[in-house]
Amino acid sequence: MYKVKCHCNKIEIEINQPKLFENLVRCNCSICSKRATVMAIVNENSVNVIKGSEFLKLYQFHTNTAKHYFCSECGIYTHHQTRKDITKYGINVYCVDGIESIKLENIRESDGKNHPLDK
Repeated sequence: MYKVKCHCNKIEIEINQPKLFENLVRCNCSICSKRATVMAIVNENSVNVIKGSEFLKLYQFHTNTAKHYFCSECGIYTHHQTRKDITKYGINVYCVDGIESIKLENIRESDGKNHPLDK
């Protein structure tokens, strides 16, 4: 079980997925490249918002398929429902308790600029 928290700790999410850090992604789409986040891809049933759902704000753009969530208080992006597969979520690994960005390895690059839904 992993805990995901925004900067102000108003949002807390439990992630129940073993080997969370085996599927890390850095995407080059317009929003991901601007927020420069590494994401762990998890199954939707692994994500449970346990605190602060009233502080979660939704942002959608372009095809309005992906759902990007951030804290309305501190502005930190915590997670999103992916566009490629809506049964998957991208979790901001820098929001996982105890993670140090310098120790992340094996990050896969995702070509979000050339997404199949854009064709």
